[in-house]
Amino acid sequence: MKAIILVGGEGTRLRPLTYSVVKPMVPVANRPFIEHVIRKLALHGIDDIVLAMGYRPDSIYAYFKDHRDLDVKLTYSLEEKPLGTAGAVKNAGRHIKESVFVLNGDCFSDIDYSEMYRQHKHNQARATIALTEVDDPTRFGVVETDEGGRVLRFIEKPGWEDVTSHWINAGVYVLDPEVLEYIPDDQFYMFENGVFPSMLEKGEPFYAYRSHAYWIDMGTPEQYHRINSDLLLGNCSSPLHVARDIIIGEGCEIHPSAHLTGPVMLAGECRVGAEASIKGPAVLGRGCRIAGGAVIENSLLWDDITVAEGAIIINSIVASGAKIDKRQRLEGQTINHRAPTAK
Repeated sequence: MKAIILVGGEGTRLRPLTYSVVKPMVPVANRPFIEHVIRKLALHGIDDIVLAMGYRPDSIYAYFKDHRDLDVKLTYSLEEKPLGTAGAVKNAGRHIKESVFVLNGDCFSDIDYSEMYRQHKHNQARATIALTEVDDPTRFGVVETDEGGRVLRFIEKPGWEDVTSHWINAGVYVLDPEVLEYIPDDQFYMFENGVFPSMLEKGEPFYAYRSHAYWIDMGTPEQYHRINSDLLLGNCSSPLHVARDIIIGEGCEIHPSAHLTGPVMLAGECRVGAEASIKGPAVLGRGCRIAGGAVIENSLLWDDITVAEGAIIINSIVASGAKIDKRQRLEGQTINHRAPTAK
């Protein structure tokens, strides 16, 4: 089976983290976000994957060139200009000869792709869209269906007075090749307000797959933080992570008087000094140096971060290469020393 993952875009809502790394490569439990998505697809027998890219693709190329153990065929489709969700799929159209999964590359979920595909075939659908239920649908695209699951209408980011359902577009589709006929060549075009309304107007067999599985949009630093915490706590799953109380990578040095309260994950070559305290859920990337008496709680530290003596980091995200000064306190902050400063 084949899938197209839409990984274009600058990730502006995830700033300042995306000033130093593109959104698909933001680390989740010390592995790139997009690798979690790819390996989840592979579990369902989806072994032919196209990455539709349009923004700073070099780091993605480089990473997967050095990581060839994916057990999938990986192909790249590059946009020379922004094409939107549907335009990007049409751009990759030369790779589509049968039903294909299409995924927004910024959603983390436990959706059962195998069951969704079986339902697509059972309904003899032209397109199937995964739906997830949320408390606040006004930030998303609400999807109305009939009792048989057939899609009736899309309402994009409705006001509360227009909310008729709490089931929203989860950004996962199964599409037959004929759907590409609704997408113009080499133009910016969207599924939500272009392709899907046209299909409904023509009466195409268009169905919804309702899922109660874990789902979150990695749109902001807060939501990104939550994905990592949920993964460590076992609230969601990934083939790249086995939930354990304490995970310590190769080459780490932990002082006997340091206090680690799980779930805590340390990548390789970390050093944790005397009387330092790390309380989970917390993730530390490779080569972090935590001095004596420092406190880290419910936080994400990327690679090569130095935390000086007595510093305190709580409910925060710190991007790679940062230096936290002696007795400095961070609480509820997202720090990236590579972010441009206001002039």
